[in-house]
Amino acid sequence: MIKRIATALLIVGCVVLIALYMFQEKIIFQSEKLDKDYTYSFAQEFEEVNLKTNDGETINALHFKVKNPKGIILFFHGNKGNLSRWGNLVSYFEAYQYDVFVIDYRNYGKSTGSYNEEAMYKDGLLAYEYVKQKFQEDQIVVYGRSLGCTFATRVALHKNPKHLILEAPFYNMKKGARFYSKLTPTFILKYQFRTDLDIPKVVSPITFFHGDEDKTTSFIESKELFQLVTSQQKKFVAISKGTHHNLKEFDLYKSELAKILE
Repeated sequence: MIKRIATALLIVGCVVLIALYMFQEKIIFQSEKLDKDYTYSFAQEFEEVNLKTNDGETINALHFKVKNPKGIILFFHGNKGNLSRWGNLVSYFEAYQYDVFVIDYRNYGKSTGSYNEEAMYKDGLLAYEYVKQKFQEDQIVVYGRSLGCTFATRVALHKNPKHLILEAPFYNMKKGARFYSKLTPTFILKYQFRTDLDIPKVVSPITFFHGDEDKTTSFIESKELFQLVTSQQKKFVAISKGTHHNLKEFDLYKSELAKILE
C-alpha cells in the first residue's frame, strides 16, 4: 500500500514538474496581447514605432516626445501588461524634459515572436540603436524596471549610455524566483537572466532604486547585486517604506532622479 502511494505521488510530482516546465512562460511573462490594429491613446505627444528584427519579427514601441528634450530615456518595463498600460506609467518622465522610448517585448502587446532570452537581449540592443540615431550616447539614459532591469543591464554592457538606472532589480532569475516563492523548482527554469554576470562589466554610471518593503523583488538581493558593480560612479538609493509599485511617489526618488536627468 505504501509503495503504491509513493509511486502515485512520484507520478503526480513528475506531471507537475513537466507542466511547470512547459508553461513557465505564463508565470514569468505576464503579457497581454493587443490586436495589430489597436490604436494607442495618450495625453502626451507620441509616435508609434515598429522595429524589424534580423529574425523577421516586429518589436512594437512608443516614442513619447517633449519640446527641446535634454535627452531620451530608453525604458524597459516590468513583466506585466503591455504598452497600453506602460505608456501611461512612463508619462511622469515628461516633467524632467526627457523623451521616452519604450518597447513591448516579444509576444507582448503588438510585438511578434516567441519568448527567447537571447533574442530579447538583441531586441533591447536594436531599440538602443534606434534611439542612437536621434540622440548622442551622452543623452541616452537606459532605465530598467523589475524584469526590464536584465535587458537594461545587457544593453548598458554593450553600449555606452549616459546612465543606467535599475528600479527594483533582481539578482538573477533563480534567486528572484526563489524569493517570490521558496517552493519554485528552479532547476527547470529555461531562463537565466544573469544580471549578476553582466553588471560587473558595465562602465556607465549606475543608480539603483529599491524599496525596503518590496515583496516582489528582494531588497537584500538587490543590495547584493549592487556590490558587484565596478563602475566608478554608482549609487544605491534605498526608499524607506517603498514597495514594488510606488517608488515614484517618494520625494527621495524624485530628487535623485532629477540629479541624474539634469
